[in-house]
Amino acid sequence: MKLIIIGTGNVATSLQAAFARKHIDVPMVSSRTDLDTIPQNADVYIYAVRDNALQEVIEHVHTPQHALHIHTSGTISLDVFGPDKPHHGILYPFQSFSKAQPVDDFSDIPLFIQAPHIDDIAALYSLALTLSPHVFETTQVERQKLHLAGVFANNFTNYMYQIAYDILRTTSIPFQTLLPLIDRTAAKVHTLTPQQAQTGPAVRHDQNIIQQHLDLLHSAVSDKQSEIRDLYALISSLIQSPPTP
Repeated sequence: MKLIIIGTGNVATSLQAAFARKHIDVPMVSSRTDLDTIPQNADVYIYAVRDNALQEVIEHVHTPQHALHIHTSGTISLDVFGPDKPHHGILYPFQSFSKAQPVDDFSDIPLFIQAPHIDDIAALYSLALTLSPHVFETTQVERQKLHLAGVFANNFTNYMYQIAYDILRTTSIPFQTLLPLIDRTAAKVHTLTPQQAQTGPAVRHDQNIIQQHLDLLHSAVSDKQSEIRDLYALISSLIQSPPTP
């Protein structure tokens, strides 16, 4: 089976590295400059491009009717594929990828697949299993909710690290001091629910400490002071009113 990855960004780079680990050579083609040079004889075309460019790139690619076309987005539906690409589907690797640090081992990464036809689902499943044993068929709505959950668990959490980094920049304490705490917090939710793992002044309803922190934020951060104070207050309030288990 001949595969081609369209895109050269974070996801594309890691996908190519993961296939290479399985001794499968999958060339990458730039979605910006090389679309006219895409080979027409591949069996599978994997679109690993930005969501806002996906439609345009797909429409620009012309291949034989038998080829399977796959995008890797967590949010875009199957409708992005037109009638000229009857065999299509989605292979969404649920992980954070960075081009600077490609992931070549997908064995622990869950892969979520979707396709309109049983034969294409079977082909997707077989392809996904070459990378990871954790393959799940999902619906469009479920995949979008998973993507949303990932934004909270990963992207927003990482921004909290940035706030913590900025706070410590006003001290002599290095950010690395927080790493054991960060690692321990992440490890706890492997065996506890997030609600069970929650600690800190908000869950203790310690209003004195909460107010102290709000006061400190005036001097601890130099940018977006008001917004970050509001964020601290809002999150503390939400922690104090947890959802019913």
